[in-house]
Amino acid sequence: MSNIHPTAIVDPKAEIAEGVVIGPYCTIHADVVIGEGTVLGPHVLVDNGARIGKNCTIHQGTVVATPPQDLKYANEKTEFHLGDNCTIREYCTLNRATTHSWKTSVGSNCLLMAYVHVAHDCQVGSNVIIANSTQMGGHCIIGDQAIIGGLTGIHQFSHIGAHVMIGANSRVVKDVPPYILAGGHPAQFEGLNSIGLRRRGFSRETLALLDDVYASLYRKGMNVSQAVAWIKDNLEQTPEVTFILDFIAASDRGIIKAVRLGA
Repeated sequence: MSNIHPTAIVDPKAEIAEGVVIGPYCTIHADVVIGEGTVLGPHVLVDNGARIGKNCTIHQGTVVATPPQDLKYANEKTEFHLGDNCTIREYCTLNRATTHSWKTSVGSNCLLMAYVHVAHDCQVGSNVIIANSTQMGGHCIIGDQAIIGGLTGIHQFSHIGAHVMIGANSRVVKDVPPYILAGGHPAQFEGLNSIGLRRRGFSRETLALLDDVYASLYRKGMNVSQAVAWIKDNLEQTPEVTFILDFIAASDRGIIKAVRLGA
């Protein structure tokens, strides 16, 4: 049985699973699905198109699946999906999609800290941590295991790769390839995310190979096309290396530059 506070307004058409807790003054619209064990704090708004997974905790004042902030949106039936075991802290704003993709999504086991904005058509992977007041434009993609520092602004259509760590108060205007540290105004390559990768079980050999990949991209005086060709011809094509090359090949905005040595 779910536990719904008497001050909450819950549309009878909403699908509320067993063990859901809905706190004071929440509003739940009709086209909503909330999975088992999820807890909503006070004053949470869950709008049409929300698909919320199991065992999530959504804190006070958060709005989920509200309409996209896009003037072309004409009230089409689009969705916002949240995976399982996520924590969404106070006053986050999570918008449903436009007809560009029909679905905004945040994966499982994510932590979104207070005041994070996930815009329309964004795709956030699993095991992602996004710190306070990070704001993303529409159509952004954030890969699995990424960590985004607080007060970061992410330009629309930007792609942040898996296992990336971005420093606080950064401005992301180009794509950030996987496995690295980045930060600044605009965000720039600062090195391999070695500590994070070691904690996640990457071997020394893999870390050394990734160092060679990024040295080729950023430290040997080649442009990106030249570096990619050199990597293909001279380095072992492991899944991690292929993942980086595929990321670069798919980048429409181009990848971030490096911090200049000695700067």
